[in-house]
Amino acid sequence: MEEKKTIGVLTSGGDAPGMNAAIRAVVRAGLNSGFSVCGIRRGYQGLLERDIFEMDLRSVSHILERGGTMLYSSRCPDFAEDRNIKKAIEILKEFGIDVLVVIGGDGSFRGAKRVAELGFPCIGIPATIDNDIACTEYTIGFDTAINTVVQMVDRVRDTSQSHDRCSVIEVMGREAGYIALEAGIACGAISILVPENGPLNIERDVIAKMVSTLRTGKQNFIVIAAEGVGHAPYIAEKIEQLTGVTTNAVVLGYVQRGGTPTAKERVLATLMGEKAVELAKQNLFNCVVAIKCAKVCHYSFDEALNMKKTLDADLLRLSEEVSV
Repeated sequence: MEEKKTIGVLTSGGDAPGMNAAIRAVVRAGLNSGFSVCGIRRGYQGLLERDIFEMDLRSVSHILERGGTMLYSSRCPDFAEDRNIKKAIEILKEFGIDVLVVIGGDGSFRGAKRVAELGFPCIGIPATIDNDIACTEYTIGFDTAINTVVQMVDRVRDTSQSHDRCSVIEVMGREAGYIALEAGIACGAISILVPENGPLNIERDVIAKMVSTLRTGKQNFIVIAAEGVGHAPYIAEKIEQLTGVTTNAVVLGYVQRGGTPTAKERVLATLMGEKAVELAKQNLFNCVVAIKCAKVCHYSFDEALNMKKTLDADLLRLSEEVSV
């Protein structure tokens, strides 16, 4: 008889709603396919510290609706060193783990790619609210983050409308403007500021639009700014100075990472987790699960990490057309 193999699963980097759904799918699909499954707490740091335990069907009960990750997460600078990666591989073998499933973002995948290059099978599942993994149209956490931003902005808008104010909402996205762009369209923002458009020019990107729109009778405004563009308090101060419109700043911060994952999030994360197990069954390793054209597929680590992702040009155009 063929020896039963073991999947190890961890979550790494920033937490994202839907990670638990992916963990649940890996565990249950894995067990159903004849694998044993081990959970690794606190990402690569927990792996180096041997924080590993066996999981069964009930280990993942009642986690589907929870945000965050039941395996916890961490950032592990030590994992950049080959000696620590080699140590991690020795620990994986010590616990009888045959393939490692890593749920995380770009940095997590670069660690997994190095593990794979040193001879240990790995599979990545993209999870980051920034949606900035180029090989996939969707990353776990993105849909919930957008919906959270929309809910928060709708509340802020009530005050902006009541007092004829402008509100500058700073959302996450140091290098990527996906949250800002889609949430901005959904919220009817007068201006959406994303790092992909280059350095901020307040007069061009915000003031000109506001002045033009004031002439049409509009008296309250929402500006959505990705954190990589500039800090909301500075932008708000400049807007008030240049337009005379009372302007406040709201930094949403880590509220965007938490909360109950949306239905879409749970379904897609489950599909991705099941796909990782299917790849392991087929002995297809050293790759990243992805969503393309609403279908689950996979790319090698080299392909996935060398791809470049750009903002949807049609969405950018649309945001300009309707912000009048």
